[in-house]
Amino acid sequence: MTIDHLTAADTYFDDYTVGRQFRHARGKTVTEMDNVLLTNLVVNTAAAHFDEHSMVGHPVGQRIVFGGITASIVIGLASQDVSENAIAELGLTGMRLQAPVVHGDTLYAYTEITGVRDDQEDSGVVECHHWGVNQRGDVVFEADRSVRVRRRRASEGNQAMNEGNHQ
Repeated sequence: MTIDHLTAADTYFDDYTVGRQFRHARGKTVTEMDNVLLTNLVVNTAAAHFDEHSMVGHPVGQRIVFGGITASIVIGLASQDVSENAIAELGLTGMRLQAPVVHGDTLYAYTEITGVRDDQEDSGVVECHHWGVNQRGDVVFEADRSVRVRRRRASEGNQAMNEGNHQ
């Protein structure tokens, strides 16, 4: 498997081909603050996210990070490459939380392009499979995502128009 390192602000629909895989540039260490703050914000009251004492006898042995946070981090890490020039998020399906994430785990994101639909003059749909791994290489998250991404020529046309408005 060849893994590209794509990360750039100038990735457009035209840059994606089916089968292309890449590892996104950054990792993110999940902190206690990430888990407690965001879990509270979405009103998830599951004790596994808050009660360290109750998790002592659990196989994980400590609080686990809310899966919505894991998903958000992996998709966020992928966004620089997949949706920097997005017009719309179209769908997220098949989400699977494969292994628990705990405070102190560092997550990394990978993407495989599974489809491209050339359906509009200014943009097209990029379909991708995202997966996140922890620092041990365990897959912790997977999902399929569809994003409408601007074409390069549409962006260049917008830039020229904007520059004309500022003269």
